[in-house]
Amino acid sequence: MSVDHVGELEGAGEGETVTMAASALRSYAVAPGVRLNVRSGPGTGYGIVRVLPEGARVTIFCQRPGTTVAGPYGSSNIWDNIDDGEYVADAYVNTGSDGYVRPRCS
Repeated sequence: MSVDHVGELEGAGEGETVTMAASALRSYAVAPGVRLNVRSGPGTGYGIVRVLPEGARVTIFCQRPGTTVAGPYGSSNIWDNIDDGEYVADAYVNTGSDGYVRPRCS
């Protein structure tokens, strides 16, 4: 997923699209002292595609339910999509919420 996303807005003319600026997206801190596994899908049964270093921040594009994970920010079945085919457990990301903070992935 690129930083700019194209979508249709209500009120836009037929066939018109607008680009949402990167500033509309927010980055969130990964729990301190954690090297976080990035998986190919929303659960611990998916393969690890890379590991985020300590002190990393992530941009969440969308979220979806998956395996429940216990982490520094509680237990949650929410998984954050941070890039094409890349998910991290929301229980390790300081979103300031126990629920969804971004739209559900389609």
